[in-house]
Amino acid sequence: MEKTNKKPVNQGDYFVSLAPHIRSDDTVSKIMLDVIIALVPAMIASVFFFGLRSILIIGVAVFFAVGTEYIFQRAAHKEIRIKDLSAVVTGILLAFNVPASAPLWMVAFGSIFAIIIVKECFGGIGGNFMNPALAARVVLMASWPNQMTDYINPDGVSAATPLAIIKESGGEGLPALSKMIIGDIGGVIGETCAIALILGGIYLIVRKVIDWKTPVIYILTTAIVLAIFKIPFNILPYEIFGGGLLLGAFFMATDYSSSPMNSRGKLIFAIGCGVITAVIRAKGGLPEGVSYSILLMNVATPLIDKLTRTEAYGPKKVQR
Repeated sequence: MEKTNKKPVNQGDYFVSLAPHIRSDDTVSKIMLDVIIALVPAMIASVFFFGLRSILIIGVAVFFAVGTEYIFQRAAHKEIRIKDLSAVVTGILLAFNVPASAPLWMVAFGSIFAIIIVKECFGGIGGNFMNPALAARVVLMASWPNQMTDYINPDGVSAATPLAIIKESGGEGLPALSKMIIGDIGGVIGETCAIALILGGIYLIVRKVIDWKTPVIYILTTAIVLAIFKIPFNILPYEIFGGGLLLGAFFMATDYSSSPMNSRGKLIFAIGCGVITAVIRAKGGLPEGVSYSILLMNVATPLIDKLTRTEAYGPKKVQR
């Protein structure tokens, strides 16, 4: 169910509103603020490991996301919605999906693409059929693959990510697992620190912004399918803590607009994301598969909603 800011009409001692009759004090801005708070640990970790360059990338991404949304809505004579903070979240998530060496103009382009093409052209918040930040990441990866894969370690030296090492050498030369958990490895700026992402995910679950089932089932499915593909058990922790699995599971697969509406649909969505991620990682040519898996399941969401649709309350209509 999409939350709305519309207030019911007061009729004396009664409230008159359309079904379903669920009252909630949540607003888009409150939910987005919770997401931003949940992303703060990962932001701090990115600054600690990648320095001021991380702040610059996040700032540029957020500035162009918010600015683009304002300009587009004003030009289209639509209600200005930048105060709902959704563009801020899109900017942060996009920044988290690029390496510290990414050119700032490329980050700006990604934010503009995410807001105009993926979000506003489909009606704005609640209308986008896929996650804007992930869609922009895939476009950046397809357009400028060299810049998007120019990963550097926190010491500033270019290095392959742990998943790339697994893909190329089967795991020989992997960093210590402890380094992966705290974030002292190469990769995009928002995915390296597993602890920070888990803390943010727990915060969202406790605040009931997201349901724990989607991220947990997504991660477990990925691990199980990778095990079926005979990925060594000593490599599985690297597959879970490495790459964008935690970032995608907690912050992108749970997007309200582009994920199924009911519990059964969310279960199918999470399992689908996990299976596709594992297949790409184990059998595909790419070391990572989170972005593509979530986007593919985003596209399948309308079908999932149709197949898992529940019966409406009330008497069944008689066919004549």
